[in-house]
Amino acid sequence: MENYQLAIIGAGPAGIATAVESYMLGIRDIIIIEKDENHNATIRKFYKDKKRVDKDWKGQKVELDGNIYFMDGTKESTLDFFDDILENHSLELKTHTEVQKIVKGEKGFEVMIAGGSISAKYVVVTIGRMGKPNKPDYKIPGAIKKRVGFTLEACSQDEKILVVGGGDSAIEYAVDLGVRNKVGLCYRRETFRRANPTNQANIAHAINNKDVTPILGVNIEGVEDDDGKVKVLFKECESETYDRVIYAIGGTTPSAFLSGSGIEERDGKPVHDDHYQTGIKGLYVAGDITQESGGSIALGLNHGYAISHHILDNDDTLRRDDDVIKVL
Repeated sequence: MENYQLAIIGAGPAGIATAVESYMLGIRDIIIIEKDENHNATIRKFYKDKKRVDKDWKGQKVELDGNIYFMDGTKESTLDFFDDILENHSLELKTHTEVQKIVKGEKGFEVMIAGGSISAKYVVVTIGRMGKPNKPDYKIPGAIKKRVGFTLEACSQDEKILVVGGGDSAIEYAVDLGVRNKVGLCYRRETFRRANPTNQANIAHAINNKDVTPILGVNIEGVEDDDGKVKVLFKECESETYDRVIYAIGGTTPSAFLSGSGIEERDGKPVHDDHYQTGIKGLYVAGDITQESGGSIALGLNHGYAISHHILDNDDTLRRDDDVIKVL
């Protein structure tokens, strides 16, 4: 069994920040465990190319507490930023490894993974909501499952595509796809008030140019196979068939994982104190799953800073003052 002082589950901004800030304070034997093939899987999969990434997400002003100086950029520059952090610092990233549950023991925790476990004195859970994207409550027939998705990965050009959702991601998907495809955007409300001002302006422009067809105030009752294509059954209007349907309806707190690890959940979020420690001493949560709607990179970075200091403040055995880490 591999033994660590600190195990971090999830290689997003909060997970990487927790590792960096902890290392700066002298904590060693740190591992970041990620189920995908690389860090920041949510940004890679769910952000369209060249998507703007703001430090003050949705206009929420956040002063950075720690040593990672994050600035506004794009999807690509943000991934490069975290690439550099991981490349330039002594952080072990274990990818393609899904954590099944966390078990509290007498001297720490066992992080259960396929085929074994990892031992750690402290554990920080930083998995994002989009690790489990929201799915519709109706069944997707097996024959058309390859025609239904949650990202733009399978999309090509000259397709008839329906995007479902009314938030920033749905609008960005629709606007981006509308350049090369016939695109409809279905949202159960009459306006896109959830979206940021830039996206509201962009979707208004796309609709005005007839790049995107709005289907507002409309609910979907289900989907059917129509000779290999997706027939969408609208409640308030006639059914229509599409080459592809993309759902951009947010993510879900991984309740089964939290419950299986003994972490209490309330109102869709894990319960924690002001230091992000759960009801289990030494087990912390950070990042998207602690936020009301998720998404703020800056808040995730601050969570990592707060957690690392709380761990060290309560455990002097972890301190080492002879090493210094360079931080971007």
